[in-house]
Amino acid sequence: MFAPLGLGLLIQMAYRRLSLVVLMILFIAYSSLMGLSLSTVFIVYSMPSIISTFFVSAGAFAGMAILGYTTKTDLTKFGSLMYMLFIGIFIAGIVNIFMQSDMMGFVISVIGVFVFTGLTAYYMQQLKGTAQDTSLSGLDRSKLSLIGGLQLYILFINLFLSLLRILGSRD
Repeated sequence: MFAPLGLGLLIQMAYRRLSLVVLMILFIAYSSLMGLSLSTVFIVYSMPSIISTFFVSAGAFAGMAILGYTTKTDLTKFGSLMYMLFIGIFIAGIVNIFMQSDMMGFVISVIGVFVFTGLTAYYMQQLKGTAQDTSLSGLDRSKLSLIGGLQLYILFINLFLSLLRILGSRD
């Protein structure tokens, strides 16, 4: 259950010490574990709601990624605000595990949609900056691109899950 979280943290914290090949293998392992973890979605939600939510998530994600890539506005302060909100919904989510409030879960999901779409734009802008940074070596740029891809993958999954809690119909 916590293996994807641990693996994601390992990748992000130890990327400087690990080779690019090891990082790619860990990324593939992370993606596989997330796939296994997300398989429970098919037990809880109906297939039509999973499919429609996936396309809504993909559209929102693509729109915000394009916005983050093309905007000339510096999103650093916006990213900091999104991080603070993320910490808030993370803590609220832990509290809600014990409270089991449907309304609190709904509010967390709604705020999560805004946070994860906002962070998508922010990370995409950061990733663009990494790609254009000529002071980085090719290896460092590749490693940081992989980390950026991991972060965007995590954001997409969280956006999808937040939207599924809002839009999904249970079996």
